[in-house]
Amino acid sequence: MGILERRMKIFYRKTKKGNIMKIVREHYLRDDVWCGLAGCGICKAEQPVLEMVNSSNSTLVPLAHFILIDTNVALHQIDVLCDDSITNVIVPQTVIGEVKHRSLPIYKRLRDLVETSSKKFYVFTNEHHSECYVEREENESANDRNDRAIRVACWWSKKFRQQQKSISPMTLKINISVYEYVSSLENCPGLLDIVAKVEEEKDEDASHQNYLYTPHWSLEKIRAALKAGKLRQGVLKTSRTNFLEANVMIEGLEKTVLIQGRLNLNRALHDDTVAVQIFPEDQWSTHSTVVIDQEKQEEEKRGCSEDEDADETTLKEEQALLASGRGEGERQPTGCVVGIIRRKWRQYCGIIKKNEITDSLRHLFIPADKKIPFIRIETRQPEMLYDKRVIVAIDSWPRDSRNPKGHFVRVIGMVGDKEAENEVILLEHDCPYTKFSESVLNCLPKMPWVITPKDEAKREDLRHLDVCSVDPIGCTDIDDALHCRKLSNGNYEVGVHIADVSHFIRPNTALDKEAQNRSTTVYLTSRRIDMVPDLLSSNLCSLRGNVDRFAFSVIWEITKKAEVLSSRLVILFLYLFINYLLILKTSVYCNFIRDSSFYYISTFQASLRGKVSEFDSYVLFLHKNAIQVLVPTIGQQLTLYLDSRSNKDKDTKSQAQKSLQTMEVDEEKPAPEFEFNEQELYVKCGDVIIRPFDHLRIQVTVDASDVQHQRVVCKLITPVIPGFSVPPLEQEDEKREQKVKKMKKN
Repeated sequence: MGILERRMKIFYRKTKKGNIMKIVREHYLRDDVWCGLAGCGICKAEQPVLEMVNSSNSTLVPLAHFILIDTNVALHQIDVLCDDSITNVIVPQTVIGEVKHRSLPIYKRLRDLVETSSKKFYVFTNEHHSECYVEREENESANDRNDRAIRVACWWSKKFRQQQKSISPMTLKINISVYEYVSSLENCPGLLDIVAKVEEEKDEDASHQNYLYTPHWSLEKIRAALKAGKLRQGVLKTSRTNFLEANVMIEGLEKTVLIQGRLNLNRALHDDTVAVQIFPEDQWSTHSTVVIDQEKQEEEKRGCSEDEDADETTLKEEQALLASGRGEGERQPTGCVVGIIRRKWRQYCGIIKKNEITDSLRHLFIPADKKIPFIRIETRQPEMLYDKRVIVAIDSWPRDSRNPKGHFVRVIGMVGDKEAENEVILLEHDCPYTKFSESVLNCLPKMPWVITPKDEAKREDLRHLDVCSVDPIGCTDIDDALHCRKLSNGNYEVGVHIADVSHFIRPNTALDKEAQNRSTTVYLTSRRIDMVPDLLSSNLCSLRGNVDRFAFSVIWEITKKAEVLSSRLVILFLYLFINYLLILKTSVYCNFIRDSSFYYISTFQASLRGKVSEFDSYVLFLHKNAIQVLVPTIGQQLTLYLDSRSNKDKDTKSQAQKSLQTMEVDEEKPAPEFEFNEQELYVKCGDVIIRPFDHLRIQVTVDASDVQHQRVVCKLITPVIPGFSVPPLEQEDEKREQKVKKMKKN
């Protein structure tokens, strides 16, 4: 038993410079590939993964069985596979390779499942099995060949199980859908909500239905058009202020390609790699000067219907809104998305909007990221999801749907809860925050840690110096320090010291790889996510007072005029700090008072809920219908909409917030008209002209009428614009006091 055959695999790859590289690899076929089952008398695997089962909790498959998945199941149903009820799963090597090529995030999750011993996921190396390996036939696509390889692996696994007389009969299922299988499972409540409803795009001639979007081109057609120069490829970046506008950076073009409108975006999402067709130059456009907020548009429509009439009306309104904000600047290349080369879908955090129709399974999910469109999901437990932050994954975006369709994954926590909001921040910014694995912790030094004579012999001793930290009182991860002392010749010696982390983190270890993945320590308002375990970050690699620590250092001799006379140099700006490795004893701290009033948005909203506040702000960006300002006091960028009518509508809706009457606008006064000059970049209303960096006094509150998605509302105090500005709080308080005094006199 062993190697039966050696084959040569030849393929060609195009380099970044455009050269064609021929790659030849040896491929070995064996007859001793393990089946992975514990107790198998034929394979005699050293570390079997699959366990012997004698029962089934599925009514559809009553016999004991294993599950063999294909690529589509791995890509679209990864959340189902992560559930604790799904175990004893065979993953063909072909599936692993395809998933790695098509989605790295899902590939990492699949590898985590394989490495989790309790899940019992076994990778069957069918590509090296003599009976399972299949050659790619002439005119056969790579996808069809891989599908055939998975089916051959399924056939062999079923035949192999039947040959083992010492093993009870088991049925291997690959010909049933995930939805059917999950529906048949007993004692698995809520798992059906996690099943992705994947809809394949129909051929454009398959039906006479009036679709909303044009069909995406196939990858083969896109590659041919890219080669012929008819299409361009790039990554789509959606605007933060206009969800109907995006830009695509194209290699070889000085300017980005502008994509405007829902139909031209054609179901492409932020960060997708897309194929773009550039319009003729007479159809080029300029960036829109209006702020178009997706939530604001939904609130004004007051509905979520997706019938044809509603879709047509919505499209006309959106096109009119884009046209009204078309700028007068230089036009830039404009085009449309004709196909998706690679999706960058991920799991999204947000909230579920309440459906006005009771007992409905369909609900609208509002992502926290404004660059992502609303997602339609189906759930049988809406009452349990209201008022909570949840995670949703996108399954598909059919041509007849205005929004993508997805499925519920899990609940994060209550809206407004500090821990839940912090987790949303970490998830949305893709910050790893899970506990360090056992393999990482095994790389840490054993305690108590001491400096050995061997260490002292290799390092210069600077423990006699007074070294001060530049971190504030209470900081535990002190990674840098400095010293300065006067020399006998009248000059000064200045040293900069950095904690020697490389002494404890060796290259290519599990600890080194985890630190590379995390990249940095993340600080939240009440939590810190370390790049390395706490033993290093807050102890052994922290230049704390009254303890001995290792460090990298650079020391200069300078004059009173800061002229550098000499230096004891390490290799600057590189990681090869090897010349002077020191032992420091920090005894004096230089404490900087850091008066920072930065708030994360969740904390900021919580602090303003139920009250009105006034802030000084400065103009950052001007738009036709809005002004974006920076509020230094709270470290927030806010939007002041130049539409008094929407403000009045919002105030009349919220009768419960009577304490906010100071922010209401007199309805008898006509709404002011604003003039936006894109060339000279100013907004004018009457005699008032607002330019970038101008100072504005604003009133800010949080509209909590909809607990699902609370909104920050801004209104202008000064400069005073009649019919738009609101009076300051002090002035309103004086008016109330005068009214009270008059009532008492009467």
